[in-house]
Amino acid sequence: MGVLTDYFRAVDAASVVRALEQEDGGSPLTAVPPVFDGVEAKRVDPGVVLAMLIAAVRKVEWRVDLVGETTVWPTGPAPGRDGLDDEDSPWVTGPWVSELAPQVRDALARVRDADVPAVAARWAQAEELHGAPAEEVQPLVEELVRLARRARDGGEQLYCWMSL
Repeated sequence: MGVLTDYFRAVDAASVVRALEQEDGGSPLTAVPPVFDGVEAKRVDPGVVLAMLIAAVRKVEWRVDLVGETTVWPTGPAPGRDGLDDEDSPWVTGPWVSELAPQVRDALARVRDADVPAVAARWAQAEELHGAPAEEVQPLVEELVRLARRARDGGEQLYCWMSL
């Protein structure tokens, strides 16, 4: 089973929650028309694979704290330990949406177009990308950089929608 991930930009968490309520938790990118501007990025979870991209951008080693996230969906408190066994719980089955720290948006937005191939080459070395050549991951890097620039220029935040 793979993780589906979509990255998108929005003004604030409240607008994201409203959109998810209208779409029954579905990705705001698959609505017709799409609710938000974004990028489909299968298996690029924020905490590991996107964090490896941020490490490649910053030319640092991956760390667990490279991508700060705040959960905005599902709303409400997570169930107690016993509730985690409830397969119908959205906390177990998803979808989940996280607001990414502004530093993530800004790091991606600052990548110069001329530097994208080098960033893609560094990111392609991540074990989680399963040996994908830099030429295959470069288009996703370009899309994420452009999305981050639009978010920064529009005073918006980046979000990640994930589902199993």
